[in-house]
Amino acid sequence: MIASRHWSVEIFIDEHEDERTTHAEARLHTNDKTQLVGRGTARRNPGDTDIAEIGDELAVARALSSLAHELLDAATSDIEQITHEHIHLHS
Repeated sequence: MIASRHWSVEIFIDEHEDERTTHAEARLHTNDKTQLVGRGTARRNPGDTDIAEIGDELAVARALSSLAHELLDAATSDIEQITHEHIHLHS
């Protein structure tokens, strides 16, 4: 029998016009107690054209990259707890 699981990522984006920054948070939801969050920020140069979508894309990409690293760290920790050996996973 094939085991099937459903994980989802919820993404929150906040734009702070006074700071010219966009913050994104990517939250991983799994079937267990794993709660991982990645965060990313994009800063607009004062001379750049104000196009919100670009800031959103950069902040979300950075949040997802951060989340991926958090997930690799969690997997590494889980494996080390089982094997009692130090390991290094490649991304």
